[in-house]
Amino acid sequence: MSTAWLRTILTAAACAAVVTFAMPSSAEMVQMKADLKGSNEVPPNDSKGGGSVELTYDTASKKLSWQGTYTDLSGPATAAHFHSGEPGKNGGVAVPIFTGDKAQSPFSGSATLTDEQAVALMEGKFYVNIHTAAHKAGEIRGQVTK
Repeated sequence: MSTAWLRTILTAAACAAVVTFAMPSSAEMVQMKADLKGSNEVPPNDSKGGGSVELTYDTASKKLSWQGTYTDLSGPATAAHFHSGEPGKNGGVAVPIFTGDKAQSPFSGSATLTDEQAVALMEGKFYVNIHTAAHKAGEIRGQVTK
């Protein structure tokens, strides 16, 4: 009787383990956006430019995908980046979006984030910055928000 009972328990435990490992992960696709304007720059500027970026973040793979547009800059865009930084503060480049001859609107791309970048993104500490010759530090900026 105890051997049969032990077999039943072991079989149930094995089945539970198989079901647990076969279940899909709890990945989430997080939708985000950034509204780009000169008044968001630090310090703010009077650029007539504007734009927006729509983002999708896959929490399982840490893949960040984006598509965006911009208009009415003071001149051609020279580069765009995701920066790590809180609202109202400048931060370093985290992920390049485009540079030089790839600077055009609309734009799109994707990147796999590091663990540190993923945490910053989910905490609202990522922003998009589009640079021009007249505004080398950035002409239009937008904080990435959920």
